[in-house]
Amino acid sequence: MANVTLYPLTFEPVFKDYPWGGRSFATLLGRSIPDGIVAESWEIAAHPNGSSPIAAGALKGKTLQDAMEQWGVDLVGSRNADNLAQGRFPLLIKLLDANRWLSVQVHPNDGYARIHEGESGKSEMWVVVHADAGAELIYGFDASVTRQRFAQAIEAGETERFLHRVEVKDGDVIVVPTGAIHALGPGILVAEIQQNSDTTYRIYDWGRPRPLHIQKALDVLDFDLVEPKPLTPTALPHAQALSELIGESDYYRTERIRLAEGQSWIGKTDGQTLEIWGVMNGGARLEWEGEPVLLEAIGWVLIPAGLGNFRLTATSDSVLLRVVTP
Repeated sequence: MANVTLYPLTFEPVFKDYPWGGRSFATLLGRSIPDGIVAESWEIAAHPNGSSPIAAGALKGKTLQDAMEQWGVDLVGSRNADNLAQGRFPLLIKLLDANRWLSVQVHPNDGYARIHEGESGKSEMWVVVHADAGAELIYGFDASVTRQRFAQAIEAGETERFLHRVEVKDGDVIVVPTGAIHALGPGILVAEIQQNSDTTYRIYDWGRPRPLHIQKALDVLDFDLVEPKPLTPTALPHAQALSELIGESDYYRTERIRLAEGQSWIGKTDGQTLEIWGVMNGGARLEWEGEPVLLEAIGWVLIPAGLGNFRLTATSDSVLLRVVTP
């Protein structure tokens, strides 16, 4: 593949048809999707189970994995040198449409996952794009839980007994660290920002005939995560726009930024980290030294770590996510 100058990347989605999905990507987001159940849309992905096709520019039709091989550290940034050395993109961005309950599940940390699964762990966060009135998810345990009580409940077919349910609304943020028991409930659509991993240990699947992973789950569950609540955003002192911190881990830092129509965010990637921007509401125009990129909700763009100066201008009142790697 000939050398290609860096440019902002947009992608075609990779759809997954797990049994809990629905049609909300079409009915709520106006997207063209395959027939039948569509559960997940992998928006920015470079994983053996799905790699995003590039939608425009000189690399159109190639994948994100191809771009990483082409551009290397200029794409992902020096902070992600370890991931790059292993041929692994640092993050995975998804949309999830929960039309039925997802399995009650947990994700392992890096140490456990590398030994048992041969890939990284899976720390993640959800931003609720849409929630039906009264929609609930499972997040953490009831206060009466112990490891022994929960193991006994699983054995007795009473897994739901110790699970903590949380009602959510549009815009809520749920941080799901490794070890956190969780499940999305019906009527919820979320944007998910996560480590680039596809390892999930199912504990309970509502009677669906899929494999469970009870012992591995018991190995990694955090029984101290008792009755957690959605995250309370932290206001950030940015002069450019109303901005808040909504997610921070060893793997990603996520800000939510609100721009009025015509308002701009001026940025620069200096080689340390890529930036992923997602338009949750409204629209924006990304300007850099090349062809501008137009984004509408819900749309994403990957700004390479070595791109340099850029400007995002809202084409209507907009809510955006900005994701970088620490």
